[in-house]
Amino acid sequence: MRLGLLQYGVGRPASVAAFGRALEARLEEGRAQADLLVLPEYACVELGAALAGGDATDEAAELAAMIAAAPEILEAMRAAARRMKVWLLPGTLPMRRADGRVVNRAPLITPEGLLAFQEKRAMTRFETERWGVTQGADPGVFDTPWGRIGVSVCYDVEFPKHVRVQVQEGAWLVLAPSCTDTMHGFNRVRIGAAARAMENQCYVAITPTVGEAPWSAALDVNRGFAAVFGPVDRGFPEDGVLARGALDAEQWVFCTLDPARIAAVRRDGQVRNHHDWPAAPFERPAEAVFA
Repeated sequence: MRLGLLQYGVGRPASVAAFGRALEARLEEGRAQADLLVLPEYACVELGAALAGGDATDEAAELAAMIAAAPEILEAMRAAARRMKVWLLPGTLPMRRADGRVVNRAPLITPEGLLAFQEKRAMTRFETERWGVTQGADPGVFDTPWGRIGVSVCYDVEFPKHVRVQVQEGAWLVLAPSCTDTMHGFNRVRIGAAARAMENQCYVAITPTVGEAPWSAALDVNRGFAAVFGPVDRGFPEDGVLARGALDAEQWVFCTLDPARIAAVRRDGQVRNHHDWPAAPFERPAEAVFA
């Protein structure tokens, strides 16, 4: 598989139609070099200020406008995937469930426009305390032409069990689109992704929103770079980094991934992290006694 990760420079589209045109232009650039294209978490929230009717509107107004426009935005994403004939993870968007709760959904879209969702499960303090976005569904996997893959959105990739469940269900690649406004936040995602790749002997890919957008209450500052991590073992780079982009710059980052290399290192690596993962929770340790 040839993977394309877009470090997404936050822009200022005036409408959903303008967002759709800009999305297609970006996909046109990436599709010649990749089979699956991935955009960051909340990339489409760049629309929030325009949809809410002003500059630097408050966070609640932006969120309400995004939720109201979510079906139209999702259709623009599907149309772009169909026209560009690509597999597409177009980032995530806040959507309201039938029960009234707002969740953060990552759609994976086929070249025919079919889609399935992974919801973000672990919420950051910003999402719960200021935005009112709530916990989504448990982790799942997607069947693709390249085998099963998982999506662990941003904060989710910082939790071993979230990715482990996906790997146990056959995922050899986990996509972790992100949106972070500080290097602390970005590095938590980066370190978490690298750790998940090491402990599961799988590929984990991250890609962030980048740039400053003072007109947006939610996406005002965006930091990071795209990267692909693999097992830290024979046949892979010594630091596990297969590809990475430049910090805080919009660009595509491409990487060729082979599930056979994952199968081989799990079978015959210097260590067997995937195989040696504890099958059951550790027992409560005995208290150490000094004598």
